[in-house]
Amino acid sequence: MGIIVDKSTRVLVQGITGREGSFHTRIMLDYGTQIIAGVTPGKGGIRVHGVPVYNSVEEALRRHPEINTSIIFVPARYAPDAIYEALDNSIRNIVIITEHIPLHEMLRIVNYAKILGATIIGPNTPGIINPVDRVKVGIMPSRVFREGNIGIVSRSGTLTYEIAYALSLSGLGQSTCLGIGGDPIVGLDFIEVVKMFFEDEDTKAVVVIGEIGGDMEERLADYLKKRGIEKPIVAFIAGKTAPPGRRMGHAGAIISMGMGTARSKINALEDAGVVVAVTPTDVVKYLKKHL
Repeated sequence: MGIIVDKSTRVLVQGITGREGSFHTRIMLDYGTQIIAGVTPGKGGIRVHGVPVYNSVEEALRRHPEINTSIIFVPARYAPDAIYEALDNSIRNIVIITEHIPLHEMLRIVNYAKILGATIIGPNTPGIINPVDRVKVGIMPSRVFREGNIGIVSRSGTLTYEIAYALSLSGLGQSTCLGIGGDPIVGLDFIEVVKMFFEDEDTKAVVVIGEIGGDMEERLADYLKKRGIEKPIVAFIAGKTAPPGRRMGHAGAIISMGMGTARSKINALEDAGVVVAVTPTDVVKYLKKHL
C-alpha cells in the first residue's frame, strides 16, 4: 500500500512542455504512473508523450476531474502561482521539484496548504516513489528501487538512491521512498512522514536520511522520545565533516551558531533510541538483523 501515492494516483504535470517536465513525464509514464494531463499556459491543445496539454489547471480539471496529484516543474519565478493554482483547484497532493523558491513564498504556501488539508512534498525534492504499486511522482531513478516493506524518508536525493540500491541488492525492497526536499522551508517534515510509516501496515521498518542544517532531525528525536518507537527505525546523517557556516549542497544544509551539526543530530536520535548508522552499509546490516 505505502503512503501518499498508490494505484489511485492520477497526476497532472505543471510545466510539462519544458525540458525537465517533458523528460520526466516520459520516464514516469514508462514506470507506470497514471499521468492524465499537463499544463503550460499558451501551449494548450498539443500533446507531450501522448498526454494532453491545457492552458490552465482549471481547464485540465474540468476535462479530467479524476486528477488528484500535481507535480511542479515550473521555474522558481512562476512556481508559487502554479502551486496556488493547483491548491485552489482542489488538488491535495503536490510535489514541487522546483528549487530556489523564495523562503517567504514557501512559508505562505505551506501555511495555506495546511489550512486546506493539502500535502506538499518539497520544494527541491526528488519526489516520491511507491515500488509496490509502480507509481513515481518525481525524478528518482526507478531502477534502484524494488518492491518491499521498508519506508525511506530523506533530505538527500543522492543518499536516498545509494541506500535504496544497497537495500535492493541485499533483497530488501521498499514500500515508499520520499524526499522531503533540501530547502530550509518544506512541506512535509520527518515527523509527519515517520508517523505515516508507523501507521502504514505495509511498512515494516523505516529509514531516516538526514543531513546538517536546521533542527528537523532533533525535532523528530523529541517526537520519538514522547511517542515511542513503534517499528524498527535506523537513521543516517550526512555532513559529519562539514565546516560551520558553509552551505553544503542544499540550501538548508548549513551549520550556524552551533546549531544543526551532525553530532547534535546523532546525539538527539540516539538519545531517543534510534540506531544511527555510521555508513550506508550499516543501514542494510541493521535492517537485515531486525526484519
